[in-house]
Amino acid sequence: MDAQGRGRAEDIDPADQWVLNPHTGEYELRPPPSAPQSRIPGPRTAAPAPPSAPDREVPPPRRRRSAPEEPPPGRRGRRRPAKKKSKGKKILLWTVGTMAFVVLAAGTAGYLYLQHLNDNIQSLPDDGAGTGGFRKDEAINILLIGTDKRTGAGNKGYGDAGSAGHADTTILLHVAEDRSNATALSIPRDLIVDIPDCPTTQEDGTMEVIPGSTGVRFNNSLGQNGRTPSCTMRTVTELTGVTPDNFMVADFNAVKTLTSAVGGVEVCLAKDINDPDSHLNLPKGKHTIKGEDALAFVRTRHSVGFGGDLSRIEIQQQFLSSLMRKLKSNDTLTSPTKMVKLAEAATEALTVDSKLDSIGKLKDLGLELGKLNTKNLTFATVPVRDNPAETVKATVVLQEGPAQQVFDMIKNDVSFTEVKKKESEKEKKEKAAAAARLEGAKSDPSEIRVRILNGGAPGGSASQELRYLQNEAGVTKSENAGNADTEIAKTTLEYAPDQADQARALAEILGLSGAAMKPGESVTNAQGLPTMTLTLGKDFKEAGAKLNAPAEVPEGAKKSTADKVECAK
Repeated sequence: MDAQGRGRAEDIDPADQWVLNPHTGEYELRPPPSAPQSRIPGPRTAAPAPPSAPDREVPPPRRRRSAPEEPPPGRRGRRRPAKKKSKGKKILLWTVGTMAFVVLAAGTAGYLYLQHLNDNIQSLPDDGAGTGGFRKDEAINILLIGTDKRTGAGNKGYGDAGSAGHADTTILLHVAEDRSNATALSIPRDLIVDIPDCPTTQEDGTMEVIPGSTGVRFNNSLGQNGRTPSCTMRTVTELTGVTPDNFMVADFNAVKTLTSAVGGVEVCLAKDINDPDSHLNLPKGKHTIKGEDALAFVRTRHSVGFGGDLSRIEIQQQFLSSLMRKLKSNDTLTSPTKMVKLAEAATEALTVDSKLDSIGKLKDLGLELGKLNTKNLTFATVPVRDNPAETVKATVVLQEGPAQQVFDMIKNDVSFTEVKKKESEKEKKEKAAAAARLEGAKSDPSEIRVRILNGGAPGGSASQELRYLQNEAGVTKSENAGNADTEIAKTTLEYAPDQADQARALAEILGLSGAAMKPGESVTNAQGLPTMTLTLGKDFKEAGAKLNAPAEVPEGAKKSTADKVECAK
């Protein structure tokens, strides 16, 4: 019998069938109940009891549960307080470039609906370019790629209609190991880079190595010569030294569908903008935009800033900050209708790597990202300068010093914002002790005696560091002691108490932190003289490079946080 025949002919939005389960804190998809059936009155008769088996006890009839008794005198008002209803798990699914962040609440919904969402997701191999997928107990690095592919209704009129889909908007999203902060680092599409050779899975399943290119635009790492997102991953690793865990890709449709799903996002313009190229035509002030207007907003560049791609990056970061705030708002998180629309829009818009190709995996990622506070999410841009090889400036190159500092901060999991972390008494004591090791007199470099071990650094690092110390740092009493017994993550310096002056001097030369200094017993070198032991860990970069991670964002890296409202200028 259809709904009309059962008395349920009214229109029902499927999204309104999602309800919050107070016991699990998740939204569940529950169909509306059928209309009550009429009962035929009559005496209630007990069903005949089956004959009992011989020599077996028959359990007594189950007693009906009676109404709860009133509490005895003197105990009234002492009931355990009712547990507060959960507001629902705030699950953030971060997508890409111009779409960025999506709230997903699949929860314990029915299998068929989850299967439907799974079927929406498209995936591509990562071809071994990633780490194998994010892990819950480690820092997370997701490569978010917005392409300029013009597929979808109404998109052919935007610029190059035949584009294969280049890396037009690329963000390396780093989430701290303790989830206290995150950095979204924009990589300019016109940055000159070297693209490495890229082993790439073909449509027939075979593997083909696509030759690399030297001194080309970054956006050529995708779409050009048959390159796939795995090649963009390899290019990012080559550029930054950071290997992404996973990638996510979306095209123009993502911006339109996601902003419509949340009911629009608020943006601010410091001046009137009428850009015929992006089709953005809005007066100055605040506006709530979605669909075509949202796409026009993130594509505009000639009417903001200096009119180039770097200006567009800034306006896109402002847009993503606004979208982030909207997704974290109660208006979105408590609306089952919006949650369902977001789940549909996000899964249809995404192309992910094959290690992130299910709702379950995306939900797990979303749960990790949902722990973030918007004030500790920093948007930054790789520090660059105009390409000096060009007369007419069209591309950019790295600002080597500041750019390397930014990359090192991400590699070493250093926050771009001031994050107050709770420290135990033990951690406070350890921190104070580490700082104290750096305080005091320092020996002259010529008095430092140290042996160098390779404990996980690239091959030849001990020899290179020895040459640096002897020839450039004046540490002439140093020697190469070969490989350590085990590999270590962080470089350490072991020394005896009477070698503290030497240890402080060498720590200053190398840029070692107090935590890397390990007081212990004295050892002897090849000449039988007491010496310290420097063990180069996996964090060792190159001879002469400071080992301590930078603690501040360099001036060349523009940054903003997602909790602040900014107007496009």
